[in-house]
Amino acid sequence: MVSVLSACASKERPKADLAASQVTTIGVNSYLWRAALDSLSFMPLTQTDSNGGVILTDWYVNPENPSERMKLNVSILDQDLRADALRVAASRQVLQGGTWVAAPVKAATTQKLEQIILTKARDLRRGAITSN
Repeated sequence: MVSVLSACASKERPKADLAASQVTTIGVNSYLWRAALDSLSFMPLTQTDSNGGVILTDWYVNPENPSERMKLNVSILDQDLRADALRVAASRQVLQGGTWVAAPVKAATTQKLEQIILTKARDLRRGAITSN
């Protein structure tokens, strides 16, 4: 605990901070960006903007539930790897009488996706730290 506090008081950054990836070639946190792309790799992407931190998917139909489809909008809002730097919005439709109709999305669905992306981003960061 004392070493953590002394690291905060000094001007030097701890070694682990080298992989924090605030300085990137893209406009957002590179770990969040890579984790989001990896997590959504099964869905068709319609737009990706690494400088703006936006990933849009096209409608995805789960083969196990062909009467439902989802579309996602993932926004990475910061260069820091923090939970509030990520926002996932989802749209859901169900097939009724041959027509796709808007349906509510459970809040737990987007929260679970955010959790998956954040966990993957932390794992990527941890891997970068241990490999240095």
